[in-house]
Amino acid sequence: MSDIRNGFDKFVRSAPRFLFFTGKGGVGKTTLSCATAVALADSGRRVLLISTDPASNLDEVLEARLSSRPLRLESALTLWALNIDPEAAAREYRERMVAPYRGVLPPAAVAGIEEQLSGACTTEIAAFNEFSRYVGQPEATAEYDHVVFDTAPTGHTLRLLQLPAAWSQFLNTNTSGTSCLGPLAGLQSQHALYEKTLRCLTDAALTQVALVSRPERTALAEAERTRSELGPLGLGNIHLLLNGRFEAGDGDPIARAMAVRQQQALSRMPEGLWGLPRANISLLPFNVAGLASIRGVTAPELRMKIATATPAPSSRADAALPSLSSLVRDIEARGRGVILAMGKGGVGKTTVAAAIAVDLASRGHRVHLTTTDPAAHIEQALGEAVPNLEISRIDPVAETAQYTREVMASAGAGLDEEGRKLLEEDLRSPCTEEIAVFRAFADKVDQGRDGFVVMDTAPTGHTLLLLDATEAYHREVSRTQSNLPEAVRHLLPRLRDSEFCRALLVTLPEATPVHEAAQLQEDLRRAGIRPFAWVINQSLTPLAPSHPVLRARRDNERRFIEEVRRHADRLAVVPWLPKEPAGVDGLRQLTAESLESGAPDQTIMEVKDAKL
Repeated sequence: MSDIRNGFDKFVRSAPRFLFFTGKGGVGKTTLSCATAVALADSGRRVLLISTDPASNLDEVLEARLSSRPLRLESALTLWALNIDPEAAAREYRERMVAPYRGVLPPAAVAGIEEQLSGACTTEIAAFNEFSRYVGQPEATAEYDHVVFDTAPTGHTLRLLQLPAAWSQFLNTNTSGTSCLGPLAGLQSQHALYEKTLRCLTDAALTQVALVSRPERTALAEAERTRSELGPLGLGNIHLLLNGRFEAGDGDPIARAMAVRQQQALSRMPEGLWGLPRANISLLPFNVAGLASIRGVTAPELRMKIATATPAPSSRADAALPSLSSLVRDIEARGRGVILAMGKGGVGKTTVAAAIAVDLASRGHRVHLTTTDPAAHIEQALGEAVPNLEISRIDPVAETAQYTREVMASAGAGLDEEGRKLLEEDLRSPCTEEIAVFRAFADKVDQGRDGFVVMDTAPTGHTLLLLDATEAYHREVSRTQSNLPEAVRHLLPRLRDSEFCRALLVTLPEATPVHEAAQLQEDLRRAGIRPFAWVINQSLTPLAPSHPVLRARRDNERRFIEEVRRHADRLAVVPWLPKEPAGVDGLRQLTAESLESGAPDQTIMEVKDAKL
């Protein structure tokens, strides 16, 4: 196979002092940040590689035990690496905020504050406080030529820190109990450092953002959303890295179909991404772990040698794997209830949810399919009406707008202009959106008493715990729930009822999606919800590719399937499909009975003559 890598060498050679790798989970941020750091070190530069990801797998990729102190990697004499632990930093700030209230407020109120400060916003701000010194304090990185960050700050975090708001006044007067800004009370002494950090981040001569994506429709849509957030904030030096590009020769219809799907996705790439400098990185035939394999990312001649150097581990993955159809039969046996499709972006939650809903409806059940994902166009995915299937969408924008108006009218009434600006930004956080959709979400769950409700994108474990804490505080203060809607009052008990609610964790057979799904499972269990099953999507394991790259990737899936087996009570595997599962017929591919006995041979044959 010819190497289609284009522009990555130039990207590395022209790297400024600070490089930030960002993108949705599973697109290859860690792999490419490591490959860039190693390439820079191999060229004689002194490089510090830092991860700020709470679910970081930097240790796994580098095969090194990292801490919060720089560790020099023995095989790359000018490369150091460290892990910033955002969760540890968030715990410290949480304790700092909560400690003064212990023994003063009721225990339920303290628990509510603790859970409120355990969300994504708290972690983001705490992480920014940690890594800002590596950017805004020149003396902290004076000995390095380059500082490479795996995972960049979000647009929400940067907007917060750009606001010249009076944090103290806002925090002292905000009594809504909805703020995700608590940690900022402990960061007020950092004003000068934040200003320097933001100046560095917006200086194109000093900082570049590597926006990592894959040549897939959903990944490209997420990359465009990130670009549209960061660009207006002054981070104009953005480079698009398309990871996993694939070329197919003649002979293997699976390989040809994969190349065609990529070309189709790229032909529809969002307009905002076309203007960015772009580099292609070829689909790798091996799992990246250790410096030798990291160097293979930028050395095409080494790739197949690396892929065949270590035999794939023996695994039960070679045995027959449960299909999605068999999982639907288990769900159907209950006769009614709620099915929650959960997981990180880009793993196929919407597709899996829609396929389950269509299959249940085709079996004669009354089904309601709904989503809270603004990027999920279920109606277009189906393309036609299905008997017994009702479709709806909880609009997060509308729900959040209504919730924001209510909070601004109450909590914002006594604030000055700067305080209102900060409250408005607070209400633009991911946490706010999750809370805002609760009422509509609870109404949909209530419908599970009379049939099946399949929900794409459910609240996180943190959000459910926050609801629990809020209800506990309400009971403590008022001793009544009379003003809570009936559906909301019964929401958590229903979700915790394994006979009524089945949570499905959707993942890919790759390191990052599996590890993030495992973390989500722990969050759900904290909220009293035990996942019903895991669904491994887009797997090559049930197929028989002949292309050497795809055959090697199939072998590498074994370890991740085994890892899922250790986590899951039940498991279903959906094979990679040559045709994108769109439309009712496309969705039925996922639950076809034929997939229980092997590969989707007929579909593969249909694309064997596809033009690239």
